[in-house]
Amino acid sequence: MKIKMIGKRLLLLAAEVVGLLICSAGAFAADAKIDTGDTAWVLACSALVMIMTPGLGLFYAGMVRRKNVLATIMQSFIMVGLVGVLWVVYGYSLAFGHDHWGIIGSLDWVFLRNVGLTPNPDYSATIPHQAFVIFQAMFAIITPALITGAFAERMRFKAFMIFSALWLTFVYCPIAHWVWGTGGWLKTYGALDFAGGIVVHISSGVAALCCALVLGVRKGYGRDEFTPHNLTMTLIGTGLLWFGWFGFNAGSALAANGIAVASFMATNTAGATAAMVWLFIEWWHRGKPTALGAATGAIAGLAAVTPASGYIGPVAAMAIGGVVSVICYLAIIIKGKLAYDDSLDVFGVHGVGGMWGVLATGLFATTAINAAGANGLFHGGGLLIKQLVAVLAVGAYSFGVTFILLKLIGVITPLRVEKEDEETGLDLSQHGEIGYNL
Repeated sequence: MKIKMIGKRLLLLAAEVVGLLICSAGAFAADAKIDTGDTAWVLACSALVMIMTPGLGLFYAGMVRRKNVLATIMQSFIMVGLVGVLWVVYGYSLAFGHDHWGIIGSLDWVFLRNVGLTPNPDYSATIPHQAFVIFQAMFAIITPALITGAFAERMRFKAFMIFSALWLTFVYCPIAHWVWGTGGWLKTYGALDFAGGIVVHISSGVAALCCALVLGVRKGYGRDEFTPHNLTMTLIGTGLLWFGWFGFNAGSALAANGIAVASFMATNTAGATAAMVWLFIEWWHRGKPTALGAATGAIAGLAAVTPASGYIGPVAAMAIGGVVSVICYLAIIIKGKLAYDDSLDVFGVHGVGGMWGVLATGLFATTAINAAGANGLFHGGGLLIKQLVAVLAVGAYSFGVTFILLKLIGVITPLRVEKEDEETGLDLSQHGEIGYNL
């Protein structure tokens, strides 16, 4: 009996080994279809997008007071860890898994089960599926990090961590599925978002406005002077963001091809135009051109061109970049009159700039650049209405769900630090450390 049992086990083991060999052979056969140039490009772009999140931390940290510099960088940096794990566990599956009702993906790919090194033709036929996963992970990482500029200098770290995990789950993943997931309702409807104007900038910008309203103003806001403590740091952060944005936009072609080149060109052109226009507006309005103004203009231009970058030429990119600086400059002035405390102007730059960029896609997009897109109004197409629907739907959803999440978290733990801790600074009160030992 024992010999028979051992024999059966050996046969089962042999069958498993044969099965693995067959699967491996299939994998190697599929590898023949993988384009190594496309794969190298997407992996390089993933690294470019990754550096944007620490760069965002520097960009934001230079604009806060010295006592909050470390806490501000930490809020961006820790997203690489938190979202990097959650994306593998369930985030990718919810955002890009098999469609349910056009609203959300399935849980078939939790822990990246059955997500291997062969292409998934739903998203790209020339790169390994996991290359697409890690590229999209970097978008998921930076999006909640963008929101942190709205509540800088006053949110508890515990509440922030809970909020970020829940916001990724209930806001980012559904919106990503709507716009980019196979079967998503906005994708099926025909709305275009090449690299994240809807998914990243509108969702985070509107959520930032909600956070600023719910958390209230910082202690002394409107009375004390809140000046940036290190604009050199902010400019370094701007440079890292601009550098990484080429991966953000041009990488979204998911191939080393002409569309990637067009997106690369549009990205730099819009960012450069917006920086110059902002500089001259500020020079005329305030009497002096500032480093902070040039940096803010560049970020506004890069955010605005993101949804359109793979569908437009350089002249359209200049138009998008030039107009966004005017719109966002006015939005920040209006914020001062309305007296809500969006600390680092996330809504004014990313929210407003993202909305303009999505609508501008409906004006300037052309199939002459990208046959997989659609023609905007200026090229005889009807895309603009679809873009407007996307702006309204995503804006309303992001604001509403963010509001609910903040209220629920507030029942579990206070959202804001105590007044004494805010006075001390978040570096010491939340982390027991200081950014500078002078």
